[in-house]
Amino acid sequence: MATEDENPSQPDITAMLKDQTNACKAARDALAAGGEVMLYDGQPPQWMVLGIAATRLKRSLKIGLTSLGLDETVEILRALHRDEQLRTGNIVAADRSWFFTLYFDATGTELLACSGVKNERPSRGDGQKLQL
Repeated sequence: MATEDENPSQPDITAMLKDQTNACKAARDALAAGGEVMLYDGQPPQWMVLGIAATRLKRSLKIGLTSLGLDETVEILRALHRDEQLRTGNIVAADRSWFFTLYFDATGTELLACSGVKNERPSRGDGQKLQL
């Protein structure tokens, strides 16, 4: 039988979602409504995580996706030391309408940023949605 020391409990993500970015409240609401959390064990370097977030921001803006806190997240990640290791996780809203990405320090004990992207069809650039 595993003891609590062998299987540490998942951190209280809701409590960690303060006001790091403007996506935090929406992420807390998604959790309260039954959203699922997935935390990843890997610890990629800051430069890699920053590159992914910056690319996601650029692409979201280009195709017209609704996002929350993505621009703030890029700025927070940019301010970190290049060789710093980070942890990440996701929250998927119960109705799958939003996908949130969580960015933690290397220990997973401090939430640095949170961003969200709405699950919607991208626009064509003229305000109309693409037909898929």
